[in-house]
Amino acid sequence: MQKVYLDNAATTQVRDEVITKMQQALGEFYGNPSSTHSFGRSAKTAIEKARKTIAKYLNAHPAEIIFTSGGTEADNMILRCAVRDLGVKTIITSKIEHHAVLHTAQELEKEYGITLLFVDLDESGNPDITHLKKLLGHNDSKKLVSLMHVNNELGNIIDVNLIAQLCKDTGALFHSDTVQSVGHFKWDLAENPIDFLTAAAHKFHGPKGIGFAFVRRNSGLKPLIVGGSQERGFRAGTEPFHNIVGLEEAFIASYENLDVEKKFVTDLKKYFVEKIKNEIPEVEFNGLSGDLDKSTYTLTNVRLPFDTQKSLMLLFHLDLKGIACSKGSACQSGSAKGSHVLSEILSDEELSKPSLRFSFSKYNTKEELDYTIQVLKEFAEN
Repeated sequence: MQKVYLDNAATTQVRDEVITKMQQALGEFYGNPSSTHSFGRSAKTAIEKARKTIAKYLNAHPAEIIFTSGGTEADNMILRCAVRDLGVKTIITSKIEHHAVLHTAQELEKEYGITLLFVDLDESGNPDITHLKKLLGHNDSKKLVSLMHVNNELGNIIDVNLIAQLCKDTGALFHSDTVQSVGHFKWDLAENPIDFLTAAAHKFHGPKGIGFAFVRRNSGLKPLIVGGSQERGFRAGTEPFHNIVGLEEAFIASYENLDVEKKFVTDLKKYFVEKIKNEIPEVEFNGLSGDLDKSTYTLTNVRLPFDTQKSLMLLFHLDLKGIACSKGSACQSGSAKGSHVLSEILSDEELSKPSLRFSFSKYNTKEELDYTIQVLKEFAEN
């Protein structure tokens, strides 16, 4: 049976050079980075080197990079600390954010009594900038806007430069969950006035369990996790040194090869979109995921012309054929509930049809896409 992995938005295959780097770290640099002896100093030096590497590619200052366990922790940390430490009384977000943002904002509404506002979305799932401007003037309270750069289900790309400047002009803070973006798009944080962003290594061929937050200098945020002086006092806990050097290696590889790999993956997506439209003409694309100019090159989300009964067996059938994709985000796939993202932009009739997210990487081939579409076509015809 052929094995085809098209769930790269959930997690990616770790690069060989990353595995090698992490094995070396586990075997040779086992000192506690907080220790003052040579074993500890060696580990600490490597961690600071990784911090400087990330900062260099993002055009940020090393002190603005805080290592976390991943995107979820980083999102929680920024939103919670902004309310607790910076006097944020109003959070403006959208109903199609990752649950790491949505659920955190809802908890903060309960715990601190903040005002939670949702920006209107157009029919494709993009935020209405006119409505966002209106919300920014809703009251005189300190505000934080949290909108993701690349939606993890639809692939829609928002204009973070425009929104960051709009927030700056109105005195609001701006946070963006960039987990689907960092490693796949270039950033210049000296030019973009964004206050906070988050990233996870396993989305760009690095290890799971490690990510980082960008926190603009002099933000005023205080630690969420206390109990030690690690991460310059911002996040307590012994650093997972092997994961940090793995993140660095994956980060370097992603950006050094970005142009070549972006073209390769873009060609894969274009091929997939064109072929599935030819083979299954009734297929529809959710959000802007079929538009190569307005969505990320790494994924597409298709709505298939199958009835409800047939839909129940679709993912099971694909799995039997060795094809991995996702019904919604990976965080949703084990749940009987439908996608909260698609529920916001599709009609009940459209929601009755099965939607699948196919996400691509440098490790995929056109032959794999041919096989996947053939399996879908045969399923539709039987």
